[in-house]
Amino acid sequence: MRAALAQARGARGRTWPNPPVGAVVFRGDRVLGRGRTEPPPGRHAEVVAIERALRAHGERAVRGASLAVTLEPCDHTGRTGPCSERVLAAGLARVFVGHPDPHARVCGRGIARLRRAGVGVEVGVLEAECVEQHRGFLSVVLRGRPFVALKLAASLDGRIATASGESRWITGAPAREAAHRLRASVDAILVGGGTARADDPALTARRGRRVLHRPVRVVADARLRVPPSARLFRGAPGSAWVLCARSAPAGRRRELSRRGAVLIPTPLRRGRLDLRAALRELARRGLTELLVEGGGELAASLLREDLVDELHWFAAPRLLGGDARPAVGALSLRALRDAPALRVLALRRLGGDLHLIARPERSA
Repeated sequence: MRAALAQARGARGRTWPNPPVGAVVFRGDRVLGRGRTEPPPGRHAEVVAIERALRAHGERAVRGASLAVTLEPCDHTGRTGPCSERVLAAGLARVFVGHPDPHARVCGRGIARLRRAGVGVEVGVLEAECVEQHRGFLSVVLRGRPFVALKLAASLDGRIATASGESRWITGAPAREAAHRLRASVDAILVGGGTARADDPALTARRGRRVLHRPVRVVADARLRVPPSARLFRGAPGSAWVLCARSAPAGRRRELSRRGAVLIPTPLRRGRLDLRAALRELARRGLTELLVEGGGELAASLLREDLVDELHWFAAPRLLGGDARPAVGALSLRALRDAPALRVLALRRLGGDLHLIARPERSA
């Protein structure tokens, strides 16, 4: 299962709306085939692993072998056929499953079908690790919205830019490299319109000058104030999405559409984009994991609505002062007990900076 998880991690950010699953076909301590979910409309992880095992070792070696898969095999026809059928056709004797699939179209049916056919099935192998691997998919199925990670790079006093707007670079190279690794593992990156105008980010995952991954770029821009020439609008048509008010200027809407941007009309709530409704719509369009990179007002809005599932705080040993721009905008707290309570998962040094990973206390 650890080998299957290693396969699955390589698929994160590249399989939406499908979960990034990993699978391994093995006999005893000998691995016959490995696989991960392919980008739609590609094959599921179980099928990839089985077909690789058959090509490398033949039917006799695979028949009676075992399969470890991070998520329950499906038993319905969607973009691909049922994975349970492929498992049975290959003659596998045992299947080890990370955890059941809660999706209504699966929900134990794959496990039940295999058991009815005489396959030995063990469920719950490294379950916590497998649930974590599929957190975006599970969030969409169980809560109707993507898993939201908020990333902030700030000074020790919680500032992301000087009063004049200078922000490059608050953190050092190791912290920025870690941030790019975060980008490489998600379906999409969301920024606010103010950040898009001030920083003009490309929102790609890079190693040096090499682009490793191009997540969907999403900008929350109610009035469409980000210029169409912004770097986030470059790239393939449909790769940049804009959350905007339904009353956004028609001329700007037409101009961005010509650029290939996908406009997503979003209702307003108290004069701001309704982020809860926006996340539901992003999930409906297939996104499962979302990395939010600011700015401060967007971060505060998500925290006020309890929509942040994980926080990545990169802290640099600098002090910018009270006139600098805050990493988190106003939370309108009336008492200390109303402040978002966080559970620290990890704290590490990255060069001279600190990287804190935390989750809200309510997160399972």
